[in-house]
Amino acid sequence: MSSTSEKSSTSPSLLSAQTLVIAGIVWAVMALLFFLLFSVPLSAEEGLPLWYSIGTYIFECGAFFGAALVCLRNWQSPHMVSGRNVWLGIGLGMLFYFLANVLFGIWELYFGLDPDVSPADAFYLGSYVVLIGGMVLAVTSKRLNLEIWQWGLLAGIAAFGIAVAIWVAAPDSWRAQLGMGTAATQEVVTGSAPATSAKGRAPALDNSSKLQAKGAGIDAKSAPEEEAEETKAPAWVVALDKQLSPYAYAINLFYIVGDVFLLIIATALLLAFWGGRFSQSWRMIAAATFSLYIADMYFKWRDTQAEGTYQSGSLLEVFFVFSGILFGIGAILEHDISTRSRQSRRTRRAA
Repeated sequence: MSSTSEKSSTSPSLLSAQTLVIAGIVWAVMALLFFLLFSVPLSAEEGLPLWYSIGTYIFECGAFFGAALVCLRNWQSPHMVSGRNVWLGIGLGMLFYFLANVLFGIWELYFGLDPDVSPADAFYLGSYVVLIGGMVLAVTSKRLNLEIWQWGLLAGIAAFGIAVAIWVAAPDSWRAQLGMGTAATQEVVTGSAPATSAKGRAPALDNSSKLQAKGAGIDAKSAPEEEAEETKAPAWVVALDKQLSPYAYAINLFYIVGDVFLLIIATALLLAFWGGRFSQSWRMIAAATFSLYIADMYFKWRDTQAEGTYQSGSLLEVFFVFSGILFGIGAILEHDISTRSRQSRRTRRAA
């Protein structure tokens, strides 16, 4: 009997809110140190090593998988004040994001490909759909009684997000007219022969320095044909990448629009739950969405500025890890508050 009571007393403590939050913070600090110490390549020619790319996948996948577990735990609990369907949507979004990263990691690190579009994008697209759906349910479940300055703040953040998205997603022709593109680079590319233009690109990167088009699923541009021949990918994988490549712009545009929509919803959630009993958990959710927006926009901006030669793994991409951790911490806090409030009501009734 004593051993049974010891097990029952120790097992809840291992999954307590405080323990889980501390574990998330430790994971975030480890990821930040990893990016700080190793995100700068020793030389531009060598690029980032393979073990660093694997490490970034481990930190991101661990964060999103952990967030999926705690969010789906909230979905199974009938005591969630914000509703079970809210956490079902967020939990599925985290799970789809995890599966997409795993699938794209196979495409990149094992097959050695830098696809414009890959099967991982199906899960990335699904993650945006269910995540937006869950957060919309959270907003609609609470009446928005915002003051004038709060509506102004919401409109200002929405305008800022849309402006950044338009600047990042602007086609090359718009960039040239607005003076955001390098005219010299465009003249060299269009005026050179095919053989010369292939040589004018960045040198072929080995598998340890490939682009990682992760996070929002915003993929890099196609590698040269010489590089594609040296990959380990079977013929059906290469053929699939060629078939999906024409949909790259539409999919990337969907990601950017989805990021802006998530930014607006997160701001509305932050203002709607501000000062309430559950404000702390939804502040974490809003911060997670802001982190996802920062990481996505930064990656797309660097990819367009570097014209497909950008190597992912830069310091600001640690916000992908922060996003997953903050989603998880928000779920943990709401589960803790909901269960404690339920227990307090039972105690009052018993008294």
